[in-house]
Amino acid sequence: MSFKIVIPARYASSRLPGKPLIELAGKTLLAHVYQQAQRCGADEVIIATEDVRIAEHAKLLGAVVCMTEASHASGTDRVAEVAQYYAWDEATVVVNLQGDEPLMPPEAVRQVAQALLTHTQADMATLCTPLHSTAQWHDPNVVKVVRDAHDYALYFSRAPIPCARDSQSLEPDGLPVGALRHIGLYAYRVGYLTRFSALPACALETIECLEQLRALHDGARIYIPNACAIPGPGVDVPADIDRVRAILTSA
Repeated sequence: MSFKIVIPARYASSRLPGKPLIELAGKTLLAHVYQQAQRCGADEVIIATEDVRIAEHAKLLGAVVCMTEASHASGTDRVAEVAQYYAWDEATVVVNLQGDEPLMPPEAVRQVAQALLTHTQADMATLCTPLHSTAQWHDPNVVKVVRDAHDYALYFSRAPIPCARDSQSLEPDGLPVGALRHIGLYAYRVGYLTRFSALPACALETIECLEQLRALHDGARIYIPNACAIPGPGVDVPADIDRVRAILTSA
């Protein structure tokens, strides 16, 4: 299996500036993510950043660093710039491992790469897992997904989907039958990644703040199997820091 990993690591996070350099259990957040990436069996692991402070720290970790534009609206755009810089072939599979996911299991990274490699009709691959509570189902920070009969994505939403019209569609725990949570780990073929990053945001993406809806709006096929391993929480806002630090300290 041949694939590459790019870790987008932005200093100027609106919710948590300097996030990649936050210390968690004796290492920076970026160091934890890079360590996980090294265990995945990728051909290359590259850290993509717009900030010299992150670049200098990444080099101390022994990482390959690609400096990217500060104007990118998303990590996907940063990954696309790396692919363009290195002139990777259109068929190359690249995994976007977000720089705030220190508890992403290496087997999940390998799974998403393998999913795209073995599903030649897919433009992208990502992962999902069953929802476990009605609180998750109603939480707009937990992205939900519905799939077709072949495990291709039909729609992603922050809203509680699928919506159960009556109680017969609900499990005993109050969740709709087959309710799924999306895991934000993506694999792309470089050819589609280049196309995707050049597309303007569509209305659905703007409404939901979910860039994968731009791909669906474009007609892309996104394969989304159940994850073989479930990641721990990422670091999105300050409230996540202590929770993730406690998990890493006890590991």
